[in-house]
Amino acid sequence: MTNESPLTPPSLDQVLAGLRAAGEDTRLRLLALCARGDLTVSDLVRILGQSQPRISRHLKVLCESGLLERLREGSWVFYRVALDGPGAVVARRVLGLLPDSDAILSLDRQRLAAVQSERAESAAGYFAENAAHWDAIRSLHVDEAEVEALLLKRLGDRPLGDLVDVGTGTGRILTLLAPKASRALGVDQSREMLGIARAALEHAG
Repeated sequence: MTNESPLTPPSLDQVLAGLRAAGEDTRLRLLALCARGDLTVSDLVRILGQSQPRISRHLKVLCESGLLERLREGSWVFYRVALDGPGAVVARRVLGLLPDSDAILSLDRQRLAAVQSERAESAAGYFAENAAHWDAIRSLHVDEAEVEALLLKRLGDRPLGDLVDVGTGTGRILTLLAPKASRALGVDQSREMLGIARAALEHAG
């Protein structure tokens, strides 16, 4: 469970803008998908089976309304539901109205799971190719289980607020501490390592 920061209440105009942006079937599906993880245009094209220009136009509308936000990683751009701001409030309310039993949304979730599975396999492949390097690094330090236990003991039960993990690597610290944070962000100069971290976080839920 995360400790959520209070969100800025939207004005009437912001509510209307958000509802207009979400009031189209493809954009509503995009919103639902981006609520389940950070996704690229390519991911969304595969899941929805629509053209790249069409998906990009819909994403632009959702971002301009504040329902979605863009996250750049090198040459890649990921989309996710806004974490704060008035648009985040509208997005959460709209998402809360979507029925889990809807056949189209259910199919979208299945296709999303397939995309995430491929992403995890790709990350695992990269990690396996570099396993010897990582094992050598780990051997230079104390047992990571001991470090994690001491870290959790020192932090106790208090919430962390915003968490930034610089040099996140495999994302282990994010996986460990994200439940205590209102928001968590991993930063790494390696796009491959960010892929591994994202796959680990998706697996952890």
